[in-house]
Amino acid sequence: MKRYCVFALLAALSSTAFAQTDDRAYCNKLGNHASRYIGGAGAEGRMAPDLNILGALDDCNKGRTDKAIPYLEQRLRDNRITVPPR
Repeated sequence: MKRYCVFALLAALSSTAFAQTDDRAYCNKLGNHASRYIGGAGAEGRMAPDLNILGALDDCNKGRTDKAIPYLEQRLRDNRITVPPR
């Protein structure tokens, strides 16, 4: 019985870790996509990064994907940019 409980616990933990890894990878993908296409006019005609998108990328890196993913998806949609697939 103990082995079964330990196995079930390990399986649950590993599936959670994979989901977090997938969310973080998707979040970074969204952030890179948004950083590339959304920004303001910067010096010398270059595009300046959007600080809110940089903040969302920071959230991705800190594991707060539950807040960053919806924000980045909405920003991309608002700018009529196709949201990349998961």
